[in-house]
Amino acid sequence: MDRPIRHPSPDPPSGKDVRDLSRRRTRLPVGDRLFDLIVLLLAGCVLLITALAAFELIKGGAPAMRRYGIGFLTGTTWDPVHQEFGALPFIVGTLVTSFGALLIGVPLAVGAALFVSEYAPRWLAEPVSYLVELLAAIPSVVYGFWGIFVLAPVVRGIQLDIFRSAALRGIGFLRSTPTGLGLFTAIIILAVMIIPYASSVARDVLRLVPQDQREAAYALGATRWEVMRHAVLPYARAGIMGGVLLSLGRALGETMAVTMVIGNRTAIVHGLFGQTATMASVIANEFTEATTRAHLSSLILVGLILFLITILVNLVARVLIRRLAPEGLA
Repeated sequence: MDRPIRHPSPDPPSGKDVRDLSRRRTRLPVGDRLFDLIVLLLAGCVLLITALAAFELIKGGAPAMRRYGIGFLTGTTWDPVHQEFGALPFIVGTLVTSFGALLIGVPLAVGAALFVSEYAPRWLAEPVSYLVELLAAIPSVVYGFWGIFVLAPVVRGIQLDIFRSAALRGIGFLRSTPTGLGLFTAIIILAVMIIPYASSVARDVLRLVPQDQREAAYALGATRWEVMRHAVLPYARAGIMGGVLLSLGRALGETMAVTMVIGNRTAIVHGLFGQTATMASVIANEFTEATTRAHLSSLILVGLILFLITILVNLVARVLIRRLAPEGLA
């Protein structure tokens, strides 16, 4: 019986050979290394711009921080003549208008996204999607003009009806001078402006839900609404929440349209139709007129507070999206 031929086993590679082979494998072509360097520089530019913006805001707002301290956040008086500055009315105005806009705009945006992605036929879905996205291309000053000449008269009519009603006139939350300009008008303007952001993100996320999710629910006898509620929306909730928080960031920083319709009264708002101001609007209104160092530094400090609020919103967004994402996608 023939014995199998045994070939001599090769000598194990030495440590030097292993190192040379590892270097050859990890050595990238010149084009790849150049591309990596360009991407790294671009990412570094973004971080550098953010750091420079924060540095300038801290530097410009430092005199106001030293002079007013924590009282700047809790103070309600904004008087450039007597050099008394408190940012609480603008913080309240910014938060109320932004979250009020979310309460109105997000249901409309999600409803439009569901209609386009799940219900509408293709010949109707594409035009509706285009019109919704077109809202984002309208300049904010155009929204402001629309608010002044179209929305404000409607709101003023509502205020007059409330004033004539004996039952509603006594409600302090609704009592105000019927001018049409104020908190409610600003909320409506912001709600319209954030719809395209939340709707576009929600629509794209809903379209990415695997078709198996829907088919499995239909196979179990679920209705279309039950499929949306139990199979589609839970899978897409992280993306939808991301669109909502993107819209919140848009609402927090909106300047021109809000400035034109909110009334710009430097006091805490006490009613739905009352006039107030936001952090962005007070900066836009008074920055060119700030002639004293305390006034200018206070406006820059308001900008720093808005900057920090925006960063906080983004951090909260990342945490929420990570918790809401389906298991395996977080």
